[in-house]
Amino acid sequence: MNERGALGRFGEDLAARWLGGVGLAVLERNWRCRAGEIDIVAREEGEAGALVVCEVKTRRAGRYQHPMAGLTPGKAVRLRELAQRWLCERWLAVYAAPPAGGVRIDLVGVLLPRRGAPVVEHVKGVA
Repeated sequence: MNERGALGRFGEDLAARWLGGVGLAVLERNWRCRAGEIDIVAREEGEAGALVVCEVKTRRAGRYQHPMAGLTPGKAVRLRELAQRWLCERWLAVYAAPPAGGVRIDLVGVLLPRRGAPVVEHVKGVA
């Protein structure tokens, strides 16, 4: 794995722990199909919990843009399409109906400062 891949994996690990800490159960990570990849699929607690498709952006502090700026309009469209595919292929294959709480797309940004602990930001409903 190259440095960029390792950085992304580290950020996804932090994001998964963060999401678990705020009450989401991670159902799947790095789901891939021909159209692309979903970093994390999670579900809010409770029967009426939403299905949450999470895009994770990890950046080192410094010369690169803030991770929250990494979600482009094109990526948002692709995430909606991927969420629909995941729902059809994985969720509806097990359950007869869509999630009671609907489907939401979130962005988790992980910023790695030069010193100190990583900063995790979670924005709900970005796309």
